[in-house]
Amino acid sequence: MGNRMVFVGAGAVGAYIGGHIARTGEDVTLIDPWPDHIEVIKNNGLQLSGTQGEHNVKVNALHLHEVQSLHKTPVDIAFICTKSYDTEWATMMIAQYLAPTGFVVSLQNSINEERIANIVDWGKTVGCIASTIGVDAYKAGHVVRTIEPGGASYTIFRVGEVHGRITPRVQMLADLLSNIDSAKVTTNLWGERWTKLTMNSMGNGVSASTGLNSKGMTELEMTRRLSIRLGGEAARVGLGLGYELESIRGMPAEKWIAASEGEPAALEEIEGLMLASTKRMTEAGRPSTGQDIIKGRRTEIGFINGLVASKGEEAGIPAPTHAALTEVVGKVERGELEPSPDNVAHI
Repeated sequence: MGNRMVFVGAGAVGAYIGGHIARTGEDVTLIDPWPDHIEVIKNNGLQLSGTQGEHNVKVNALHLHEVQSLHKTPVDIAFICTKSYDTEWATMMIAQYLAPTGFVVSLQNSINEERIANIVDWGKTVGCIASTIGVDAYKAGHVVRTIEPGGASYTIFRVGEVHGRITPRVQMLADLLSNIDSAKVTTNLWGERWTKLTMNSMGNGVSASTGLNSKGMTELEMTRRLSIRLGGEAARVGLGLGYELESIRGMPAEKWIAASEGEPAALEEIEGLMLASTKRMTEAGRPSTGQDIIKGRRTEIGFINGLVASKGEEAGIPAPTHAALTEVVGKVERGELEPSPDNVAHI
């Protein structure tokens, strides 16, 4: 208790995590550019629902034009929960309101710590991964969790310093997040980041291009095998870049690579794992990029599959499936294609 926290980007992830932290009595403020969302939270509270029950949370909320009021109450911890393409302006906006010992936490998809550090310095930059949390900003003022909590069987939150040492502040963050779901401090932030990127790259673009939800694209053989090829390519690039990858959905990176190359035993094992994972899913579950297409918003595809493709090119490790999927999602995003499984049949 005692830290002033802000969540810059109070969409699905920011509002869900910020709302649950506020439930513990912590000083939390949500900041978002969606006017209706902030107004509903101000007037009626934040509604949290889904697999962790129903809660109405009274929490501070600010429109962007109200952020200047923070000069009266400097911020100890600023969580950046925006889309990756909004990282720089969001960090720049909140940096001027940080307390002298304040710091910024990237709680986002992709790998954005360097963008943040370029603004606030590396010493004020922390990374946090929310792995398969499964949340959706259902409507203004209402966020739904669509996947069962990880609990003891799967660690959702992984918090780390960019230098890999365990410090009091990352331990404090892990303890704080453990009020929501399982959390740990990691000494392998960069490996965790690429592992999360690999998992994101297996589902986000597939959902966006096909229109399928998480369960549907896992159950359909064509899209399930596409996800496996995406996972194998991303793992290969990550290892080639020197990252120490964590297990990917409970399996080592090498197993995903073998499955992506068609090795029968590995493929059977990975497919069995994926199909078993649907037991944690609800019909409402959909990756964030798939949600963006439905809501007519810009996607992060260039920072997910596009990043894998570009880093693979830099390292001389081709990732053609990621490049092709990035192109298809771009066409869907621009309205040149309607979401359909047919869009990925050629990949």
